[in-house]
Amino acid sequence: MTEFDRKRCFMQGRQLAPELLASLTESRLSESTDELQDKFAAEQYLFLKNVFPKTQIEAVRREVFGRLFEVGEVEAKGPEGIFTGVSHRHDVPEGLGEFWKSVSQGSALRTVSHGPHIQKVMDRLMGEPAVAHDYLFLRPAVPGRSTHLHYDSPFFARGSDRIVTVWTAYGDIPVEQGPLLVVDRSFEFTDLVEASQSVDYDSNDTPMVQLMQDPSQLALSRGVQLKTANFEAGDVMIFSMTLLHGSLDNCSPNGKIRLSSDVRWQPAADPVDPRYVGVNPPGTTGAGYGELNGAKPLTIDWHQR
Repeated sequence: MTEFDRKRCFMQGRQLAPELLASLTESRLSESTDELQDKFAAEQYLFLKNVFPKTQIEAVRREVFGRLFEVGEVEAKGPEGIFTGVSHRHDVPEGLGEFWKSVSQGSALRTVSHGPHIQKVMDRLMGEPAVAHDYLFLRPAVPGRSTHLHYDSPFFARGSDRIVTVWTAYGDIPVEQGPLLVVDRSFEFTDLVEASQSVDYDSNDTPMVQLMQDPSQLALSRGVQLKTANFEAGDVMIFSMTLLHGSLDNCSPNGKIRLSSDVRWQPAADPVDPRYVGVNPPGTTGAGYGELNGAKPLTIDWHQR
């Protein structure tokens, strides 16, 4: 993998201190199950390289961007994913939520996000049969978009206490186009972890759980590194509910959209939060797919939670 340029990493318009940045620890499915489980236990994440074939990733890009082309948000039906700067998504007769649900349930996308290959990976990592939440967070990030640092636990505080996030890169995502970033050892930040675990996020009235602090200042004050990488198409990050993470700014100069998804997996034997399962999952706040940032026209800024 190409070493990333530490001077090209920004979050919310702030350049991250290059001396605090480091590369994610890479893992591969060719490693033994014990090795992978030990790595996850030690770092609370696995950065798995080349999990999905490029042909499947391109099929996802064609499917998703084909739908965005219908509403004028990308320049072509193909896999390029170049933002036009305009959107006609508000004109869809079914409404934004139903439109986004149909995009999020596309067959090519679900073949990757919920298919037999990732099922085998998760069964192996968990050491028992695993199950995915049906509710999928698909994120097309146009230039200027990023996600603030946060823990996932407030959004998945019900059901199993062994949930993990599976984040998939649908295309090459160098650091200047906004891939995932994690705060190393942040599962050891007892004060922040306990604060996040005290929140059960279920409405827009719930207190904000994203951290607004400068990521570099946070890492410096805690004596840790900020870890990211130049992601390649088909790479996957699996991480715990107590690993602080966010995404870098998409600084693409030509309007390229960063496309990724995150899905939660858990042991099948554990109780499942009903908000995230079924044909029409209600989602975190009960608004279904309409509550997601992805459901918004690409011309509208993302909300914060």
